[in-house]
Amino acid sequence: MDSLTQAVLGASIGGAMLSRFHGRKAVVAGAVLASLPDLDVFIQYADPISAMTYHRGFTHSLFVLTAFSLLLAALWRGIKPDKRYSFLWLFTTVWLIFITHPLLDSFTTFGTQLWWPLMPTPASWSSLFIIDPLYTVPLLVGALAVLIFGGGPRTQKWINWGLILSSAYLVWSVGAKHWAEHRALAQLQAQGINTEQHWSAAMPFNTVLWRVLTRDEHQHCEMVISLFDRGPSEYACVDHNRFLTQAIPPSELVDRLRWFTGDWVRFDVEEDLLIATDIRIGAVMGVSSFRFVVAEQTFDGEWHLVTPYRWPGAPRWELLKPMMHRIIYSDPPLPLEKWLEKANMGEIHSN
Repeated sequence: MDSLTQAVLGASIGGAMLSRFHGRKAVVAGAVLASLPDLDVFIQYADPISAMTYHRGFTHSLFVLTAFSLLLAALWRGIKPDKRYSFLWLFTTVWLIFITHPLLDSFTTFGTQLWWPLMPTPASWSSLFIIDPLYTVPLLVGALAVLIFGGGPRTQKWINWGLILSSAYLVWSVGAKHWAEHRALAQLQAQGINTEQHWSAAMPFNTVLWRVLTRDEHQHCEMVISLFDRGPSEYACVDHNRFLTQAIPPSELVDRLRWFTGDWVRFDVEEDLLIATDIRIGAVMGVSSFRFVVAEQTFDGEWHLVTPYRWPGAPRWELLKPMMHRIIYSDPPLPLEKWLEKANMGEIHSN
């Protein structure tokens, strides 16, 4: 999630647990502690694939954060003991502030390595977009209440309600995801599309409009569906071109990208360049931040690996307006085929 949301979640937990003892300081401390796991963004890597796949790594590990919580609580207790609450209460507070950060990140699309140093596919439950005001605002209101009015029974209620409402919204997002996925897969199956391998994600700033992806050995399909849809929803299919990887030497970084994404990766050749795209983020929308050049072709037709670099492109903010309209209205449908063509993503098979 975005930095503001992580900060106000930590502030709310700190306030709920300790504001009766420390007032505003509990909220500020919670916000600071909750932001620490994202300091890994300052680590420099040699290429963007490494930067992407090592982010949300050891600093988001439940093992590491649990150990760090124990250490920090012990240091805190030793430097500034407070008889009004136990060491267990302090440890629980710090632990909740820390572990809710990677757990919340896991509800987004990107991928979080909860079990580092173990190496299962990173958690990507994808029921929330990385910025969702309906999740953030209740937490923000509660945290601001304590900052403005100080700790006390009244502001304690505000901050508790912020946590309750945001948690309820999180539960709603999971239910909405599964309902949208169920409806989309039924439509795709009716069109004869193999849906055994599928994945879904919330679209920007809401939990009503969803992207549902399927894949088989040749292509991936992407449907956009709103919970308000009453008729068929739009979709497009495109070849994922995985056979192109057979032409390049073995690549640890390409393998790592495929591991990190759960193999939701497609490949394209553009101007003698081999481009790998993380299609979880929004291939149909032509999102370029997660497209990487991984190999280049020489004049003799041979492919050679290169240090990966980002495929250039600008954010397509003009797509936000039709997407926001699509939340409520199915007419006009989103022009998925045109978006794919503009992103230069292979041969398109539309509905």
